[in-house]
Amino acid sequence: MTVIRQCNLADFPRILELLQQLWPEKTLDADALHQVYSRGIDSDFQRFLCAVEDEHVIGFCSLTIRNNLWQAGYLAHIDELVVSQQKRGLGIGSALLGSTIAVAKEAGCSRVELDSAFHRSEAHKFYERQGFENRAYLFSKSI
Repeated sequence: MTVIRQCNLADFPRILELLQQLWPEKTLDADALHQVYSRGIDSDFQRFLCAVEDEHVIGFCSLTIRNNLWQAGYLAHIDELVVSQQKRGLGIGSALLGSTIAVAKEAGCSRVELDSAFHRSEAHKFYERQGFENRAYLFSKSI
């Protein structure tokens, strides 16, 4: 049985493995990511949820709650959502996303958004099935 729960610091090694699956072309800096993860765990504006099966983390979702003028209140942004490659297609991503949206509602958010790279066509289909609409471009610049 899969359980969705809030992440803790001890979950980081498995979450790091999931992030490597999410970004296979990227060389991950485990120490830097651990610092970011630790700050997120302690933050009032971030929530980390994980899907756990038989005490093994098999999915991860991070949420940032932003004060937003456009929404005249709080806006939730899903930063990462990943399910272990071996567990995809079993409804775990849907459960994790649903729980994350419930957390956003509980925090007072009126909208949840996310961005997804152009090449992730399967992820786009998943998000559309979940009721998300493609309503904007994301512009990004390294500084």
